[in-house]
Amino acid sequence: MWGRARAGLAQLVPRHRYGRVALRARIFERLRTLLPARSVRAAGLVLWAPLAFGLGAAGYISLSNEPPAMLPVWLWAAAAFAALLALFLRARPVMMVGAALSACLLAGFAHTHSRALSMVPPEIALSDRARAIEGWVERIERRGAAGRVVLRVTALEHANGALPHRARLRINTTTLMPGDAISVRAVLSRPRGPVAAGGYDGARAAWFERIALAGFSVTRPEPVAIEGHERLRAFLAWRWRLAQRIADIAGGEAGPVIAALLTGERSGVSEAHAEALRLSGLGHILAISGMHMALLAGGIYFAARWGIAAIEPVARAMDPRKPAALIALAAALGYLVLSGAAVSTQRAFVMAAVMFAAILLERRAVSFQSLALAALIILILTPESVAAAGFQMSFAATAALIAVYEAWQRWRMTRVRTAPGLVGRARDAFAGLAVTSLVAGGATGLFAAFHFQRMAAYGFGANLAAMPVFSFWVMPAGVIGLALTPFGLEALPLKVSAAGMEIVLAIATWTSSLPGAAIPAIAPSGLIIALYAAGFAIIAFGKGLVRAAGAPVVAAGMALWALSPPPDMMVTSSGVLVARSAEAQEGEDGWFVSDRRRGRFEAGVLLQRAGTGLSAAPRGEMACDPLGCFTITREGLRIAISEHPASLEEDCTRADLIIARAAISPWLKRRCAAPVLDASAREELGGAEFWVRDGRIVRLRGANDAVRNRIWGRES
Repeated sequence: MWGRARAGLAQLVPRHRYGRVALRARIFERLRTLLPARSVRAAGLVLWAPLAFGLGAAGYISLSNEPPAMLPVWLWAAAAFAALLALFLRARPVMMVGAALSACLLAGFAHTHSRALSMVPPEIALSDRARAIEGWVERIERRGAAGRVVLRVTALEHANGALPHRARLRINTTTLMPGDAISVRAVLSRPRGPVAAGGYDGARAAWFERIALAGFSVTRPEPVAIEGHERLRAFLAWRWRLAQRIADIAGGEAGPVIAALLTGERSGVSEAHAEALRLSGLGHILAISGMHMALLAGGIYFAARWGIAAIEPVARAMDPRKPAALIALAAALGYLVLSGAAVSTQRAFVMAAVMFAAILLERRAVSFQSLALAALIILILTPESVAAAGFQMSFAATAALIAVYEAWQRWRMTRVRTAPGLVGRARDAFAGLAVTSLVAGGATGLFAAFHFQRMAAYGFGANLAAMPVFSFWVMPAGVIGLALTPFGLEALPLKVSAAGMEIVLAIATWTSSLPGAAIPAIAPSGLIIALYAAGFAIIAFGKGLVRAAGAPVVAAGMALWALSPPPDMMVTSSGVLVARSAEAQEGEDGWFVSDRRRGRFEAGVLLQRAGTGLSAAPRGEMACDPLGCFTITREGLRIAISEHPASLEEDCTRADLIIARAAISPWLKRRCAAPVLDASAREELGGAEFWVRDGRIVRLRGANDAVRNRIWGRES
């Protein structure tokens, strides 16, 4: 009897060894039923592979120390093993997806690291003395006497045959144009790193652009004869002349903006108009992206389709959509080349190419698969762009719009609609623009706050007012003018386009002048941006339980951002104090600077990243004498600004922090009871941020802390 009872019990409760197997089987079965089939099948990897690849690229960029040079070899081997393992796990979808995404993650890290190592410039000894440099102008970044050029270097004095690929120079650009070969004497140095911790890293951006040197000219540029790259130089010169021609014909303040829309050449746009567009939430119209590509390529597609369909023999012989798609694809490719092929334009072109290819293959045109393919292509070409604001905002807006479009398509399938009349079509078009502005603005708003520390408070209203004019007036007329330029018939459409742009600029100027147009925000850490971006992608791409998992990731990022305290005071690398005065009125921040002549740009960046909403602050009231100044901040920190080493002894007895203009010997620093930020310490630290509690410094963060040991931050 006991034997039969034990056998029955064994049927109900498996042995321990087999119980674990049964438990795992039940868990995987439960996961299989909870997760949608799309998320675990191989085709779903198209959506998640770019996210994993991008996280790997971001992981390399965010490191504070440069990994070993041999690491990419091992990571590529590990990625290959994980990809091979995924092939053997096809019967277990969850494990297969995990292995495949691990391979993409490792590949993204290894590819970005390999690309950084391939950009190592030659070792060139630098000094404070000017030297002759020769090359041809590849890009003009700003017009006027204070402009800058990117020079493709062909000769450099005292370089001993080791030439950098590019150099960026502050130079008088009034007589220059891209393609010009020039020689100039300039003071050269390495590109500068970030002004503030976690801020824009100019040295990293220059590294991946192969800009090895930066500086300023001390002589006027002289024309020289240089051989090589004749076709590229001729194209750049033609593009510059075309932009100038469009700006001159369009005329007025809108002319340079029209030229920027059609050619991507933004050097003529005034800073006042660019700032007004940014503050009003209309800054996206200056960056050639999906909207511009859709208006140009989409308009050409529908026009070509209508024209082909009107020819009855041709329409009967073929589907008019296919030749129209080929024509529009060729136009999109031409627009990509003409506009300079920025990252946002590349993404827009890949999306357009996938869409028109889908039309040719009779497949669905607008989908997350096309967006994922575009992201993967761009990350393979320029993996460093994953950390750029333009990349993140562009893909966030497109992903959100596709998600809303798919939801609208599903809702539309459940309704029976009659053909709308003229009023209905106008209403639908306006509603589409409103929804597009709301969705795109909502998707990019936080990314804009992350990178630029401000959000456009009236962006939705400004877009509602301006985008109909831009979409149905400015861009169509501009595209027609661009198409008629070879025939000399572009004057009328360009002037019509400029008239519409004047209205857009008026809307932007008025909106940006309203009180509270820009909402300030504190700069987040890289971890916060990564959490929010990953959660956003999971919500956009996921289905079912996977989509729900993105919400807590986003919430975690937002919670960390909300709990991050701003710094209480800052010191620029040039020794300018940025702090809050103890004499400020209640409810006022009372930010002030110790010197308004030096370090104005750095002080503005530090103020903006602290979430003050300020780009400048008044000079504070300090007790000063010929040897220096003394002040007490709102947090009770006593700070001495030493102009001469003779004041150091007294400052050490009464100050909690000393900012010394000159370099102080290590022996004197050790004798001083207070920390001394002299020239050498600030050079090593960079722009510094301080957190103060009860008159004591509890935390210090320097701009160079995270980049000092990176390959682009080292001094060669």
